[in-house]
Amino acid sequence: MLNRCKYCIGVEQKPENGVRLYCYQSCLITNLKMSKSMSDLKTTYLGLQLKNPIIVGSSNLVNDTDNLKKMQDAGAAAIVYKSLFEEQIQLERFEFEESLDMYNERNAEMVKIFPNIKHAGPEEHLLKLRKATESVEIPVIASLNALYEVSWEDYARQLAQTGVAALELNFYSTPTNFDKSAKSIEDSILEVVKSVKKAVDIPVSVKLSPFFTNVLSFIASLETAGTDGYVLFNRLFQPEININLEKHSVPWYMSESGDYRLPLRFAGLLHNNVKGSVCATTGIHQGEDVIKLLLAGADAVQVVTALYRYRISHLASMLADIEQWMEEKGYKSVADFRGKLSASVLNDPFVYKRSQYADAILHSDEIMKHTVLR
Repeated sequence: MLNRCKYCIGVEQKPENGVRLYCYQSCLITNLKMSKSMSDLKTTYLGLQLKNPIIVGSSNLVNDTDNLKKMQDAGAAAIVYKSLFEEQIQLERFEFEESLDMYNERNAEMVKIFPNIKHAGPEEHLLKLRKATESVEIPVIASLNALYEVSWEDYARQLAQTGVAALELNFYSTPTNFDKSAKSIEDSILEVVKSVKKAVDIPVSVKLSPFFTNVLSFIASLETAGTDGYVLFNRLFQPEININLEKHSVPWYMSESGDYRLPLRFAGLLHNNVKGSVCATTGIHQGEDVIKLLLAGADAVQVVTALYRYRISHLASMLADIEQWMEEKGYKSVADFRGKLSASVLNDPFVYKRSQYADAILHSDEIMKHTVLR
């Protein structure tokens, strides 16, 4: 028997990898338009009023203007543009200058073969970013990773002038120096945040690594520095080794379903305890994942891997699943249930602590009754 699509007269496709697919793209968009009056998905992130909690995270997908429009049509509430990496600009500048000087002084009468040409620096990125902000109606958020405090401030000012709605500071620190203390790393980040906040007049969020000794304490310091929001967490590339070639390799690093649990824990701990917005990212592939993060207390989520695996149109499916769940539960708006299962609301003091692991061990017999051992 054919499954008729609930949103049109077409035939619904069979589910693939647990993903509910609809008839065609126009059906998905129609679904979104029809359902606006049913459930209120609006949320506030960094002071921005978003039509729903799903933000497209920074990736190569956003480099294509057509993709930006598809994201908007599929229901994305905002888009984080690909990061401006100062390290990459510096490398490109070095390689550019090297290539210009490669054939200099080939004979006694030749000093330079090329005129004095300079690398464009961040100009190409800024031009593309401005074009991106003009191509869609939803907010575009710039992302930045710089090397020095002065360049953080300079690049932040230039990004803010492109018309973006907010700025995401993409921090990461890979400890390779035994003499550098954790406090010195945190202090340098705080100084950057303070200088950037003075340099721009748009909201500023910080994308954090999970590798702080006490993330909550550091976020409290970021609050004092004036940070407007926190993205949990930065997904860092880790080295891999090819044992056949005996050399390092860089694997394609995508999140897996369930990777959202770490940001879920800290979203639940931060809710009602910080003024800044909380945005979860990593391992958010389905609409039910978004619901879980909202119940924990997140204001919004960022998705990337799901778009690579299931295409951009998957955004509409995720939103439809959220709306369906809200209708079944009787929730009229996201505000009705956001933070319902956060640490500040629950009476159980152990849910967000490691003690629940000990409880699982003590009750392992009961757990095993419902688990098939293979």
